[in-house]
Amino acid sequence: MNVAISSRTPQQALAALLDRYAPARLLLIGASEFPALSAFKQAHPDTTVAHAAPGPLPAELAAQRFDLALVVDCLEHLPKRDGLNLLGGIRNLNASRIAVLADLSASGWQETDFYSLALQASERFQRDDQVLTLFTYDLLDYKQVPDWLNSRFWANPENFGKYWW
Repeated sequence: MNVAISSRTPQQALAALLDRYAPARLLLIGASEFPALSAFKQAHPDTTVAHAAPGPLPAELAAQRFDLALVVDCLEHLPKRDGLNLLGGIRNLNASRIAVLADLSASGWQETDFYSLALQASERFQRDDQVLTLFTYDLLDYKQVPDWLNSRFWANPENFGKYWW
């Protein structure tokens, strides 16, 4: 999938994500905080923000659930295998929503690596020669309910939703 260059900045895109989801519990994985997060924390002082350095999650964070996980300035500092394990673990265990901002050329990743983790390319940003891509994952939007999954296509419609085997 080819995503056009966005007219927004990465900070504006991350700020829009934070405003859209307004997480009560936020996990930030990256080398440092960024301005959009600082502004969000000032506007929402009741939000709990947990910060982890690039690498495996510490045990106290790995055992928690978060409304949103942001991975910013992280994959560029990790071997690819560690990054895949980190993103897969967060997706499966720690958060239903993930946003990853990555420089594909600096990290050595391909778009297909993110697609294999069910992340979608949302926006692309360019400044001079650097291109950043924002990948997102939302469990609620991941898969649409098929139109055939209803009582109309059930062998005995009166039993739809009653029995599980």
